[in-house]
Amino acid sequence: MKTKSMLTALLLCVATLATAQPQGFGGFQMPENKATYKDINYAGDDLDAHRMDIYLPEKQQEKYKVVIAIYGSAWFSNNMKVMTYMSLGKPLTDAGFAVVCINHRSSGDAKFPAQINDVKAAIRFVRAHADEYRLDTSFVGITGFSSGGHLASLAGVTNGMKERTVGNTTVDIEGKVGNCLEASSSVDAVADWFGPVDMAHMNGCEKVNDGKSPEAALIGGAPEELPDMVSLISPISYVTAEGPRFLVFHGDADNVVPCCQSERFAQTLKDASRLEALHIVPGGQHGPVTFNEETFGEMTAFFLKEAAHPSCCKGGSCCKAENKK
Repeated sequence: MKTKSMLTALLLCVATLATAQPQGFGGFQMPENKATYKDINYAGDDLDAHRMDIYLPEKQQEKYKVVIAIYGSAWFSNNMKVMTYMSLGKPLTDAGFAVVCINHRSSGDAKFPAQINDVKAAIRFVRAHADEYRLDTSFVGITGFSSGGHLASLAGVTNGMKERTVGNTTVDIEGKVGNCLEASSSVDAVADWFGPVDMAHMNGCEKVNDGKSPEAALIGGAPEELPDMVSLISPISYVTAEGPRFLVFHGDADNVVPCCQSERFAQTLKDASRLEALHIVPGGQHGPVTFNEETFGEMTAFFLKEAAHPSCCKGGSCCKAENKK
């Protein structure tokens, strides 16, 4: 009972942080960083937003396959990587994966596509420095919750994509962050935890949110006035029949990101033969209840399966030889 109570308290804290306003992060005392490798800068600069931690399993072996994990913060935080491991990481290291928890620039630091540029830079760094950190990058999975689920999903649906144009707006998806530009930023499997993925239908599952919403801060203006950018930040608009498979989780009592986000995303992925499964958790909130022993088990089983037999190698683009540098 004590362990369950501690887990509940932790998940409530994670959920609060994931929906907090920017000033809310300054007063929160982050837990001790117990990573194997701490505060590695993946961009070659001095920004906290460009640091990562790497956690290796207790079981000793030469190298470990990799899962990258991203925190949720409504894109408002640039330094919550320690919380990422506390929320999602331990089940993955227990299953034998190296877990790479990354920071990224917040919407206050820089507007989109800075955040996905950072994620892709971190993935390239992991591939380029695999031997140094005992990583087996024959498999690189990615996961995240809330806005981290958005970025993990966006990384998955943009494997191999340099830029994207919608209407009169073009964004550099890959970016040029860091010194590992020759390495691949592709991922082999994605677990999305209640990420906002269809920004055109965030308000009541019918329309965009207003100019005070987190996504407005992300794109630098009211979504209704920037329809091209609304599409460009929405992973659902990128889905094709190529690329990694997805496992999607959402709670049916989530009052932050509507459950219809994951339901629509899952249907689009299913239509493209990219969906492993959609798990709607009864009574699941934005973290609490949705995060539980059963769903964590489903996540680790999914990544273990994909690591053994990467689905994208059966026709997707992420396993081409030139992308496995």
